[in-house]
Amino acid sequence: MKGLMKAVLLCTAGSGAMGCYGYRDLVDPCYPERYEYAARREVREAFTPQVLNGHVLDQTIWNYHFEPGTATLNAGGIDYLARIARTRPQPDPVLFLQTAQDITYDPAAPDKMSTARNELDGKRIESVQKFLQAQTANRPIAFHVQVHDPAEVGMAAVPTINVVQQMYGSYKATLPRGGAGVSGGGGVAAGSGR
Repeated sequence: MKGLMKAVLLCTAGSGAMGCYGYRDLVDPCYPERYEYAARREVREAFTPQVLNGHVLDQTIWNYHFEPGTATLNAGGIDYLARIARTRPQPDPVLFLQTAQDITYDPAAPDKMSTARNELDGKRIESVQKFLQAQTANRPIAFHVQVHDPAEVGMAAVPTINVVQQMYGSYKATLPRGGAGVSGGGGVAAGSGR
């Protein structure tokens, strides 16, 4: 220990500058906390976009929350918005509306589709805001609804069950043939020494 303390206390008298450096001047006094913090931050920064995308999708009101082609919320949409309004400790006031995908396309008048979509999006925003105002009447929250066009999340049921059935159907149970490790009927493997 005495040798360690002598090595730690370095003096610079020979270099023309007077003074000595102590142990804390030569090593990182924040080891390992500084490096653990940097590692945690790097992991969080890589994970942050996924968390944000998940939150946006969780706050999205989808087309299937409305009666097809209308701005009328169905029972599932009402339940979904009620759950968002009851989020603890406080709901996120920024909601996202999937742009109307249930508008029919007329090849003779393609501009009508975008106009009809914009009108239906506006009516759906009004419908959502009216319901949320009624749901949170005793604690007014200014909800803001933005329109975006995300892809559907998840996987369809039929392809999923096909994949699972193929996985289970690919197993094959066969017993080895011949005398390689299988006895004739005594239940003891050949060469086991019994």
